[in-house]
Amino acid sequence: MNLTKNESRKRRKIRIRKKVNGTPARPRLVVYRSNLHIYAQLVNDVSGVTMASVSTLSLSRSEPGLCCNMAGAGRVGKEIARLAREKNVTRVVFDRNGYLYHGRVKAVADSARESGLEF
Repeated sequence: MNLTKNESRKRRKIRIRKKVNGTPARPRLVVYRSNLHIYAQLVNDVSGVTMASVSTLSLSRSEPGLCCNMAGAGRVGKEIARLAREKNVTRVVFDRNGYLYHGRVKAVADSARESGLEF
């Protein structure tokens, strides 16, 4: 059976979500990427609440010219780490959302780590 790229990603996502769970002390850092933007959010799965979220879309309002490339992904990682520190969160569980861990997804994770988050 031939699966499309998106169907394969959704299958990987289900496998990952069986193992990855966010708590108030250690929320889940979810990354989603579209063709135009990249999004990251901190999710507490116990209460089902999004604690913080940031994207290239929201950042482009204050920083014109920011797009969904490696630099934009790095900026999203730094901003989500800053928001996490404001909420007194230092440790997170990384959820790559079924995407392969390279490119823009890796750039978000690396810049969040450099900004003080522990995975």
